[in-house]
Amino acid sequence: MPVPLLRRQAAERLRVRAGQTVARRRLSQPPPVSLGSMKTAENTRGTGSDGPRKRVLCVLCGLPAAGKSTFARALAHRLRQKQGWAVGVVAYDDVMPDAFLAGARARPAPSQWKLLRQELLKYLEYFLMAVINGCQMSVPPSRTEAMWEDFITCLKDQDLIFSAAYEAQSCYLLTKTAVSRPLFLVLDDNFYYQSMRYEVYQLARKYSLGFCQLFLDCPLETCLQRNGQRPRALPPETIHLMGRKLEKPNPEKNAWEHNSLTIPSPSCASEASLEVTDLLLTALENPVKYAEDDMEQKETDRIICSTNVLHKADQTLRRIVSQTMKGAKDEQVLPHNLKLLAEELNKLKAEFLEDLKQGNKKYLCFQQTIDISDVISFFHYEKDNIVQKYFSKQH
Repeated sequence: MPVPLLRRQAAERLRVRAGQTVARRRLSQPPPVSLGSMKTAENTRGTGSDGPRKRVLCVLCGLPAAGKSTFARALAHRLRQKQGWAVGVVAYDDVMPDAFLAGARARPAPSQWKLLRQELLKYLEYFLMAVINGCQMSVPPSRTEAMWEDFITCLKDQDLIFSAAYEAQSCYLLTKTAVSRPLFLVLDDNFYYQSMRYEVYQLARKYSLGFCQLFLDCPLETCLQRNGQRPRALPPETIHLMGRKLEKPNPEKNAWEHNSLTIPSPSCASEASLEVTDLLLTALENPVKYAEDDMEQKETDRIICSTNVLHKADQTLRRIVSQTMKGAKDEQVLPHNLKLLAEELNKLKAEFLEDLKQGNKKYLCFQQTIDISDVISFFHYEKDNIVQKYFSKQH
């Protein structure tokens, strides 16, 4: 065979081999990913083969100055050091705007306060979606800028996210800690109404997370004494009001509160450490199951249920308004103020009933099911803010 022909055949074989090699390389290479996905993929390699990482939402509740923040810091340190878990403590006092902490004069309208609480939960949901989906953390399209920045700082300080510049914009990437270990998010606030805690439970149910509650049961006198020593003390009447309206976790009444632990006082926190760890492990291993219901049947049940609840709510709210007005008269509120108070309470009652009739669009906007106890809890909260305004006028 002529030498030129041999050379041409050899060159052709080399080209075929080179093409096969390139094809194999292309098949072995991962598809292009964004900067956030690249970083997350790199971090996720540290997760091993244990399957998806587990996450828990833990509600830490109790009166102001009950010792929640001190307890949360000690708990986070112990879980990181002894269990090797990733922990994020979100203290509402640190993230909510300063106006919420400055006392009665600076208090915003109750509806605004409630909306900002729900906005903070939305921030938390954005972080959870990033962790679950293994991507960078998105920025909510609408947000209260100062609160969002404080929330971001909170996560950064606990080694859960970090900022990176990408195409002249700042983006938030998950750290290796956040994606490679079991994650516990502790929400530190008063949560004195069960409806406030139920919002967190619904978030856990939505994403099949673990859920538990820790309640610091500190004597009212101790809380008042500690509050008085704080540089930014709450008005004592605010703590008294919370003490009267506090709804402790009640697992016997509410099935969703079965993973709850009451700690008698902060001084007993060290003695309860084993119980706390057991509770957290139980929540870790038993995430809340999200049940996919038949939507048509669910809507039928909702209509039937809402009719019954509406009647019960109307009777109950009427009784609450009547008792509140009697209490105001006993406190000798001025007649003019009594008239204004009655008008506001009746207007609030009418709005609640209309809200319930329309499917919980305003006051109970987070509710997926209708429960008379939730309606009453929210009404008490809104009513107390109205009453406090008139009592402060009186004094």
